[in-house]
Amino acid sequence: MAKPNYKFAKRQRDLAKKQKKEEKRQRKASEQSERSPEDPTQPPVESDVVEK
Repeated sequence: MAKPNYKFAKRQRDLAKKQKKEEKRQRKASEQSERSPEDPTQPPVESDVVEK
């Protein structure tokens, strides 16, 4: 009976984790760009500012 190749199995798991992490990063980046279409470097409009 052949013995299991643990290095191969570990490499496959690591590659799957890496791919999943990359997909998650891309998904978050696309969500961030969709959610914030306006330029955040612009100062707020005075009508939006609330004084205490």
